Amino acid sequence: MILPGATIGLLGGGQLGRMFTARARTMGYRVWVLDPDPESPAGHLADRHLQAGYEDVEALAELAAGCAVITTEFENVPAATLTRLQADRRVYPPPAAVAIAQDRILEKQFLAAHDFPTTTFSAVVTESELEGAWLAVGGPALLKTSRLGYDGKGQAGVSSLAEARAAFARFGGVPCVLERRLELETELSVVLARSEQGTVMAFPTGENRHVDGILETTMVPAMVSPALAAEAQRLAGDLATALEYVGVLGVELFVANGGRLYINEMAPRPHNSGHFTQDACVTCQFEQQLRAICGLPLGSPELLSPVAMINLLGDLWAEGEPRWDHLLRDPGAKLHLYGKLEPRPGRKMGHVNILAPTAARARERAWEARRLLTDHRG
Repeated sequence: MILPGATIGLLGGGQLGRMFTARARTMGYRVWVLDPDPESPAGHLADRHLQAGYEDVEALAELAAGCAVITTEFENVPAATLTRLQADRRVYPPPAAVAIAQDRILEKQFLAAHDFPTTTFSAVVTESELEGAWLAVGGPALLKTSRLGYDGKGQAGVSSLAEARAAFARFGGVPCVLERRLELETELSVVLARSEQGTVMAFPTGENRHVDGILETTMVPAMVSPALAAEAQRLAGDLATALEYVGVLGVELFVANGGRLYINEMAPRPHNSGHFTQDACVTCQFEQQLRAICGLPLGSPELLSPVAMINLLGDLWAEGEPRWDHLLRDPGAKLHLYGKLEPRPGRKMGHVNILAPTAARARERAWEARRLLTDHRG
């Protein structure tokens, strides 16, 4: 076990890294962050910020020499970098799992090969493959870039082969996945941790609402049957086991076709939809990540209160600083800001967790709280 007093290496310095760093330091660990951004939110809290790129050989060697274990806060750190670090230090999540999660083609192929339920899909590496993919998948469909897509970026809805060709050209002809579009009944997510020994602890299933491809709210418990919520947890746990995963994993699922579950995608890190755990669970997802990578027993994922998490995007700053005084009048509101200096439309600047007697009431209060943030009438 890696115990308090040790140094943890973190690749990536965004908001997920910031919240991980805060929790790790609270528990007595030191944290070194490697991130090229001089204004890295995690770098501001870390014991040391190595301002370098993810393929900087000297910086990576320094990180490996100074840390007991290395982890990531986002999935687009080059898998080759993780593999290089693994030669000298424990690296979790495993580089092989990260390589699968950061490439939609590999991800879909892995899900299909292990018989996980997913929508019909076809890889499109070159423009000449589009016609065959369209015949196999049909429409309406989504064309998604294989790499670097997030928050609705790098994907387009298409209803014909002509539209698919136009979208492929618009994406620059990079490898893509064509997926049959499902008629969604709801969207769920499961955030879990898996230890080196194979123990899986899943947080309660969350129900998500997206707006313009960006997660708006997560409500817990999800307003689905207990059986469906449990099946989502089972699928996510089986996926973590198939990946031989260690760390925190986020799994997004669709409910469609009369209550059937489909795995949409996975994230090899703490997940936006898991932020509710910071205030509503015995153990938060960031502590769980720390416990998993350090070989400590996993904490309890027990839910202490119904909760809703709502993202705060840069749009809220359009007319000036949000009215935090309005928000904080709600005694069940827990504010988390990420230390980002420049608010931009669609940029995640923070989130709020609202605790309430029911999940539905928590979500109503979350929407009302966000509205009050832009009410400048005093």
